[in-house]
Amino acid sequence: MAESIVATKSYNFALRVIKLYKHLTQEQREFVLAKQVLRSGTSIGANVEEALGGQSKADFRYKLSIALKEARETSYWLRLLKDSEYIKPDAFKSIHGECEELIKILKSIILTSQQKENNS
Repeated sequence: MAESIVATKSYNFALRVIKLYKHLTQEQREFVLAKQVLRSGTSIGANVEEALGGQSKADFRYKLSIALKEARETSYWLRLLKDSEYIKPDAFKSIHGECEELIKILKSIILTSQQKENNS
């Protein structure tokens, strides 16, 4: 079975978030914001996985909408970490770019799924 692109990208993003969490807690000694970005950033992929195993099209869209909310929250925490100077602009640009890409992909999948259901 072919792997879902959004599942692969969200999993790889979660790995980056975990590395960022380690950096923030071990080198920056920042724990509160680090925990927030860890929770939301790893939740994206977990919700994508749940969506792929959804019991119905509505369940699929619901889980993806949660993944989208988590991605938007992660974007917020990443911006906050950059603006408070816990992460450097170059590191932010890279990881935030991935987060924005996930947001676009999730929006597109949700929209396409809604359109398909409305047309059937």
